Amino acid sequence: MRNKNSKVAATKLYLCKCDGVCITYSKIQYAYAMKLEKDQSIISIRVNVDLDGYKDDKYPERTYTSDFVCVKDTGDLMIRECIERKLLQKPMTIRLLDGSREYWKTHGVSDWGIVIDEE
Repeated sequence: MRNKNSKVAATKLYLCKCDGVCITYSKIQYAYAMKLEKDQSIISIRVNVDLDGYKDDKYPERTYTSDFVCVKDTGDLMIRECIERKLLQKPMTIRLLDGSREYWKTHGVSDWGIVIDEE
């Protein structure tokens, strides 16, 4: 989950399972996009999906996105958030990941998880 208006370097790529240009904002997100592209159980991938209606209590003016919203061959949605291992214990990271999980839970999605970099 990331602040939609953050200014970081982006990598653009074209994936068969993603409509239009797939834009990634980290090495983790890029690597996971490539993994999803090869995964036969994933039908389609949406990247940096707006969390419409989500408000962070601390920064209500910010808008956020989920890193990956995927449709599996069963028709179920799968949500994945990419985060660096070193940021996992930060209070803001924890708050945003909890917010993402709760947001998708209220939308009926149970397959929610995080993707972290290797040590």
